[in-house]
Amino acid sequence: MAAHSIKTVQKIPISLERAWDFFSNPANLQAITPDDMGFKVISKHHGDTMYAGQIIEYTVKPVLGIPLYWMTEITQVKDMEYFIDEQRFGPYSLWHHQHHFKAIPGGVEMTDIVHYKNPLGFLGNIANGIFVRNKLKQIFNYRFQKVEEMFGQWPGGQEIDTKIH
Repeated sequence: MAAHSIKTVQKIPISLERAWDFFSNPANLQAITPDDMGFKVISKHHGDTMYAGQIIEYTVKPVLGIPLYWMTEITQVKDMEYFIDEQRFGPYSLWHHQHHFKAIPGGVEMTDIVHYKNPLGFLGNIANGIFVRNKLKQIFNYRFQKVEEMFGQWPGGQEIDTKIH
């Protein structure tokens, strides 16, 4: 069974340093995740700065308010350019999330690329078609809107650029 992917691109009218400081801090994830996901960082020893090998633990309620444990590892970090988190334990059989940041005139272009695979083989693919893909799109659309509320709209506007395969 093939993995699925999501790519989002958002332009933010802030400095690269400010974007990096906000998005590379696990404590800020809850602020840009829909409340109905029940997302909470529960790890106690993940440190104040991001580094390769960092373990971050969460609880999340993606379906019917049922809490799930999720552990990710920051596997790669290039300061002010990108970081990658991978699921070590959680709801997916594969979760690989790239976060890219690039300074552009007037702000930052932030790109998220997620490769994921649901468990349960063909049943996971059916679940992806019925609700998982749509839930992930809703989460990224919410994140897009929250980022605009927090940091301002890109001059001239922009469409939510979300591609799911």
